[in-house]
Amino acid sequence: MKINPRCAHCLLSRVHYQALLSTQNPQIVNKAVMAALDALHQTFKPGVPSSKVSTIVLRRSYEALGDPDPYLEKKIQSREIAARLMPVVRSLVGDKISMEGFRRAVLAGAIGNSFDFGVDGFDVREDDFEAEFKKMFNKGLDVDDIEMMVPLLDNVVYLVDNSGEILLDTLVIEQIRGMGGKVTLVVRGAPILNDATMEDVEIHGINEMVDRVLTTGSNAIGVCLDEAPPELVEAFDEATLIISKGMANYETMSEYGYSPIAYMLRTKCKVVADEMGLDVGMLVARLVV
Repeated sequence: MKINPRCAHCLLSRVHYQALLSTQNPQIVNKAVMAALDALHQTFKPGVPSSKVSTIVLRRSYEALGDPDPYLEKKIQSREIAARLMPVVRSLVGDKISMEGFRRAVLAGAIGNSFDFGVDGFDVREDDFEAEFKKMFNKGLDVDDIEMMVPLLDNVVYLVDNSGEILLDTLVIEQIRGMGGKVTLVVRGAPILNDATMEDVEIHGINEMVDRVLTTGSNAIGVCLDEAPPELVEAFDEATLIISKGMANYETMSEYGYSPIAYMLRTKCKVVADEMGLDVGMLVARLVV
């Protein structure tokens, strides 16, 4: 996905938000915003991939803050919310391995993509997330390509998105492995935003639920192939299906032309929604072949 004028506002809003997560020192906050503005001025050009711009902007702001993980407390919070929610979600999804079970698990995972912080209109609210989850679950997927995905589940590369959300992804993984498929899980190589890393895998014991775990090799937004380890590129090439979770992964993977690829997400920004021909707030399980 290419950069859009709307992205400038979104990125600067993110930078200010995460700066305040890291410090209440106005001088350091100003320093982070100024670093982001300089990076934006240098990189924001029509036709440039949005993920390339956002990676540079966010890295510069982290450097200015002197904080490698401003979202740490938010990630802990999202893990706690997800852990408390899991019994309810599991009861809704059920344990039966089937196409319908897979559909329900994917729906739950797409709703889990709402686990976000600093995104206008989609900030996690612990007090009513369970009620909101049930409401969205009853509504179902807005884009549903599940039947076309099931025959492709032999060798899946599963790109996860946010911390906390990764727990709901385990229900999808159970369905895939229950159908006889193999799963390679992919997390970020280092902290960026509230994205899942190896720390999440270790905390939840997810390495025991999949066939192997790889990282993207860096803290780039989504997947930067220039920074990815060779085994990840090989896994993409050998996959019968790539599952790309969340908007950041969509922004990058849509640039590379891999197929078949399934985008599972909630459209939380107008730029991504427009790019996909959808409305904001939709629950999506779209297959691109």
